[in-house]
Amino acid sequence: MDVSGGRGQPRPGNDESPDRTGTRPPAEPGHPTDERPAAPEEPRPPAAEPDPPVPDAGPDGGREKPPPADTGTGRHLAHSGTGRTPPPQRPQEKQRGGLLMGRPFGVPVYVAPSWFLVAILITWVFGGQIDRVLPELGAVSYLVSLFFAVAFYASVLVHELAHTIAALRFKLPVRRIQLQFFGGVSEIEKEAETPGREFVLAFVGPLLSLVLSGLFYLALLAVDPSSVPGVLLAGLMISNLIVAVFNLLPGLPLDGGRMLRAVVWAISGKPMTGTIAAAWVGRALAVAVLIGLPLLTQSGVLGSDAVDNVGMDTVMDALLAAILAAIIWTGAGNSLRMARLREHLPELRARNLTRRAVPVETDTPLSEALRRANAAGARALVVVDPDGIPLSLVREAAIVGVPEHRRPWVPVGGLAQDITDGMHVPAELAGEDLLDALRATPATEYLVVEDTGEIYGVLSAADVERAFVKAMARPS
Repeated sequence: MDVSGGRGQPRPGNDESPDRTGTRPPAEPGHPTDERPAAPEEPRPPAAEPDPPVPDAGPDGGREKPPPADTGTGRHLAHSGTGRTPPPQRPQEKQRGGLLMGRPFGVPVYVAPSWFLVAILITWVFGGQIDRVLPELGAVSYLVSLFFAVAFYASVLVHELAHTIAALRFKLPVRRIQLQFFGGVSEIEKEAETPGREFVLAFVGPLLSLVLSGLFYLALLAVDPSSVPGVLLAGLMISNLIVAVFNLLPGLPLDGGRMLRAVVWAISGKPMTGTIAAAWVGRALAVAVLIGLPLLTQSGVLGSDAVDNVGMDTVMDALLAAILAAIIWTGAGNSLRMARLREHLPELRARNLTRRAVPVETDTPLSEALRRANAAGARALVVVDPDGIPLSLVREAAIVGVPEHRRPWVPVGGLAQDITDGMHVPAELAGEDLLDALRATPATEYLVVEDTGEIYGVLSAADVERAFVKAMARPS
């Protein structure tokens, strides 16, 4: 909002905000849609550098009363702590998901380093199977197996693109698609608005995998099953069928879990109830995988010969089951935490977290500015021109860095950060809209303004982070 016409004294802000603990506004994690049991991202600490946008949720309706006068936190701006604020840091490439492969539909597709490990593993295992079926190929069988690994993950990408297209159709932003150890994940940043859309969004992935499996089956009818194309088509048919069936299991974080969540949400009318039900089913599913998969493999139900003794294959089956169970269990727990975060996000309100501020002119000595602030019970300084138009914000970290005996000779203008358009935060912003605004323009402090352009106070990113952490710790 343009507040260049704002004049006069600022209205009192809320000085009951917590102490500084950092400068990074919270980042709401993506809403993954998996074709494999990958856990949703853990709640990340707030990032100073803007991540992709969080879900676009509107602020709480209604205007609040101006915050009360200072109730006494025992802290003044002149003695606001000794911690220094680190400058915002640009995310590292590895945080972005790995190797960028392209941007279909405008969504970046990354290949995580763990994918290469899986590709090697698939090449080794499937290559041995091809060698038994087509021994005349020799070492070429492993080259064919490598082609199968790439083709399989291309199928996984198609699965994820189905989720992505559905999300974009529902106007839900997608942060990225990542191919990784056990498959892929589409990070959809906003929750579906209705249980019906949530169901469709989850179901399209397994549906596409089933369609691919059927297409590979039809192609297999036209070739010799004992040929290289026949072996590849059979492998892709079976693998896509497994992906579809596994993801239809009714437990978070699998697609079937999201479908179950949508059903419970539709029946109860509460998305949180659906999340709790699907998450606990997911945990039960993790236990079933941990115990049942080795037993099924050893008994020969899955197509292999029954095994009476414990060998390397049995150990590998148990290890695979443990990894899958851990991923499902962790993903279910993360889904609960994400749901709690979404439930508490509306509590983050710019008006409630704003610090009281006093206006000072550029050449005002720091000591005098601090005297005025402490006299008014304020904890922020806004540098204004002679007409009262806000120009910049005095950084708290810069104040702390000036020794007390030098403050009478240091003008506040030298400690201030110019106010850009993105640093104007409407006082009515709340929840995900507030986080979106802060991440769009990384800064340590923001100027909070009324709809009229009048100064309301200063919002510290550290206060938002502290409120974010408190909201996450509070039970639903």
